Amino acid sequence: MFSSNPIKTILTEYPLMILDGALATELEAYGCNLDDPLWSARVLLDNPELIYQVHKAYYLAGADCAITASYQASIAGFAKRGIQESAALELIKKTVALAKKARDDFWDEHKHPIPNRPKPLVAASVGPYGAYLADGSEYVGNYGVSDEVLADFHRKRMAALIEAGADLLAFETIPSLQEATVLVKILSEFPDTYAWLSFSLKSDTEISDGTPIRDCGRLFDENDQIAAIGINCAPAPIVTEAIKHFKEKTSKPIIVYPNSGETYNPETKTWHGEEVCSSLNHKEWFKAGASIIGGCCRTSPRDIEEIAKNWRR
Repeated sequence: MFSSNPIKTILTEYPLMILDGALATELEAYGCNLDDPLWSARVLLDNPELIYQVHKAYYLAGADCAITASYQASIAGFAKRGIQESAALELIKKTVALAKKARDDFWDEHKHPIPNRPKPLVAASVGPYGAYLADGSEYVGNYGVSDEVLADFHRKRMAALIEAGADLLAFETIPSLQEATVLVKILSEFPDTYAWLSFSLKSDTEISDGTPIRDCGRLFDENDQIAAIGINCAPAPIVTEAIKHFKEKTSKPIIVYPNSGETYNPETKTWHGEEVCSSLNHKEWFKAGASIIGGCCRTSPRDIEEIAKNWRR
């Protein structure tokens, strides 16, 4: 783990930090069946080598950071499969080990340093409580549970991801101010650890629970452990306006990694509709104020390669 803010380190030298794209939908392209409450975490049990391959493909495409397969990996989720807590924690740590091995193998094979490129990071995904519920509530946020329930759900998983050596944590697809506040409070228990905080959106002015984006930017602006703030898994057309609302109230780097624009059905765990963006509008988003850009569901290494080609000529 970095002793200093790893995102700040990269953005001090480079104008843009490039994230990876979708993990789960890319695993589906490899033939994995993710119709399961564990979602991409299921592959940890069945075929972890494929997770390594997807991470490496994104590094090869130009990603400066890969996000681990721990989004839906939780002690409670694994318990439903009869997996004891100690074994569950080892599986959670394994998500970091797979991403680190992919990063290190890529870096070594290309005789680092690579011109115009930092050594990539590994961000450990901390998905919301709603991801464990597997009912789409990470896009609504009305769990109806206490802060204590949320803290008990997240704390041991966060500790395991940090112990495994992730460079930072990715609090992602967070639908509510309540859950964001709980996560940041737990983060303070690990004072040498940094995280980014990215929300799911109800509109281009509100996160999923209806809290104004401006309020989220303002409330976390002075927290030194939050290395960046922004959005993920939102449809691309609303991203530009959302960035502007964050920029009004925070000086932190803005992170955006939207989906392809299709609609997710949590009951059937399938995507519907047409892609509304043929590529990620990285130039427009950078101009609006984002400095960390990648893709979420239904995006691929090809999308990330397109960003990298434009920024590393």
